[in-house]
Amino acid sequence: MTSQQTTANQEEITAGQERFNELIEADSRVEPTDWMPAAYRKTLTRQISQHAHSEIIGMQPEANWITRAPSLKRKAILMAKVQDEAGHGLYLYSAAETLGTPRDELVQQLLDGRAKYSSIFNYPARTWADIGAIGWLVDGAAICNQVPLCRASYAPYGRAMVRICKEESFHQRQGWEILYELSHGTPAQKQMAQEAINRFYGPALQMFGPPDDDSPNSQQSMEWNIKRFSNDELRQRFVDMIVPQAEALGLTFEDPDLKWNEERGHYDFGELDWEEFKSVIKGNGPCNEQRLQRRNQAHDEGAWVREAAAAFAEKYHHNDTALVA
Repeated sequence: MTSQQTTANQEEITAGQERFNELIEADSRVEPTDWMPAAYRKTLTRQISQHAHSEIIGMQPEANWITRAPSLKRKAILMAKVQDEAGHGLYLYSAAETLGTPRDELVQQLLDGRAKYSSIFNYPARTWADIGAIGWLVDGAAICNQVPLCRASYAPYGRAMVRICKEESFHQRQGWEILYELSHGTPAQKQMAQEAINRFYGPALQMFGPPDDDSPNSQQSMEWNIKRFSNDELRQRFVDMIVPQAEALGLTFEDPDLKWNEERGHYDFGELDWEEFKSVIKGNGPCNEQRLQRRNQAHDEGAWVREAAAAFAEKYHHNDTALVA
């Protein structure tokens, strides 16, 4: 490369950086065709693909209960919810692809165990009440975390999140109704609901990520307007939201430090088990191995579908080309 070409490239990068800075400062949107810093692209690829992986892996604990749901109505609702999660994964993989990494490569990272996904999905759904807890607490935490992402600076991500958040609201409502029926049923049913939220309370709060002082990516994501609130801010919002909801259910959280702080205007809550969180992230959770094993199995068994779809697309692409010629 000549010095003249190097100078021209540098000028292009400088102009691109200035334009990118203007978009961020104006709280505007970055489109796939816009220049963006390599670190911004890398951060988004990691975040969006991990989000997609979480949607796909998150289908497993609920899909296991479709045949065991207590009524035909509950089966139909749960099937619709699992189908929604698959769609969310597809939206997000499409958004991630616009950053330059092919979907096949992103999926392979998950299958190989090189990519992360939300730690919450490495816990088992032991009872029907757990499906309610997943809907109310896990999808509720997702909504709290994801609604601000509708305003993410990267346009394809923000657009995908609009539809996803609408559907997540249905998912949370489904979980709430399951727990409401159980908590207002027999004493045994209420106990089952209580045990379910005991299991999922801590892991649900950990979904927002580690504390701010231990989160290396959070501050930069906020400066780029990808995130709008810190992990701890979102976690506090969520706790403030679910405490009165639990009271309406007639259930309690197994947290002796959970109480209203008049001075702060928020609920105080206990320290979470961050060592467990880190262990699950590293692959040592109750279901990590099973989740990846089943995802690989489903991927292998679905190979013929992908091959058929590719052949169909190639056939009609060939026919369209022939017509144009």
